[in-house]
Amino acid sequence: MRKYVSIVEKNRHLMYEEMMDAAKLLFNEQTEEQEIAEFLVALSKKGETAYEVAALASVMKSFAVDLNVPQGNYMDNCGTGGDGSNSFNISTTSAFVLAGAGVSVAKHGNRKISSATGSHDVLEALGIRSDFSTEETAELLHQEGIAFLYAPNVHPKMKRIGGVRQQIGKPTIFNLVGPLTNPITLKTQFTGINRPDFIMEYASVLRMLGRDRAIVVSGAGGMDEASLAGQNAFVLLDKGDLIPFSLTADDVGLKYADPSSIRGGDAQENAAIIRAVLGGERGPRFDTVALNAGIGLFANGQAETIQEGVKQAIDSILSGRALQKLEAVVTFSELVNQKVVAR
Repeated sequence: MRKYVSIVEKNRHLMYEEMMDAAKLLFNEQTEEQEIAEFLVALSKKGETAYEVAALASVMKSFAVDLNVPQGNYMDNCGTGGDGSNSFNISTTSAFVLAGAGVSVAKHGNRKISSATGSHDVLEALGIRSDFSTEETAELLHQEGIAFLYAPNVHPKMKRIGGVRQQIGKPTIFNLVGPLTNPITLKTQFTGINRPDFIMEYASVLRMLGRDRAIVVSGAGGMDEASLAGQNAFVLLDKGDLIPFSLTADDVGLKYADPSSIRGGDAQENAAIIRAVLGGERGPRFDTVALNAGIGLFANGQAETIQEGVKQAIDSILSGRALQKLEAVVTFSELVNQKVVAR
């Protein structure tokens, strides 16, 4: 690992094969944690490349737990995190909206690392377990068309690295890699990064990893979600083509809103926000979820335009179907709890 730290500290990008070797060393129990931290910090200072991200994602996924899920048109909508916006859990809320609109969602996520409240912190506050077995996860996905994959459960080799990331306390390449390492094979994806300069490269990583169709967003103000607060930059991956485009809330029939209007809090506060949005409470939080879920529906191919996707997302909420998906996952979790207690 010392060799690769030295190369990166000299500001040289690693070739794909070099990064594959370095990635295997990251997951090797014999590699010193200090060297792992130095490598991650050096990569961050240098600036990660598409090849480095793709190589690490490939190695990390190869070590993931096999969930034995039958092939299907599964989608993920998690972003990289680390944007410092202190927003509520937009992509987690949007996942229920997507599922309510008929999309099969396998959402990858974690507890807070570089954000105030991670997806699994808020899911736990909503009454949803993080420690479903592989069989339970597959059953939930089949039964309700939505499942949340807790990264430490599906990536056991990440345990040591998770500790190192918490010590570093800033976003690293693992923030970029997180949305790319879902153990379930995805056909489509909607993901966000807080680096507008990297969206084309990130979309090319998704192409390298075999996605049929995907959208990458870098939101106004550097959010890793689409924002109501200005111009959002996107790249659409469609049949191998990478197509850049941009849009504002106004372009899809929604109103501008200041970023402060979508701030969240701790897990309990964010859980209450999610329930309010899925309950149909209108305002900037509702519109932000409708925008992001609408883009997800377009990425998935269920909507022919983002504007149509936004309409479908609003219908998923106002019809009660999105909230029904949340309640169904909570009920499933309660049944698992009862089985655990009965053992």
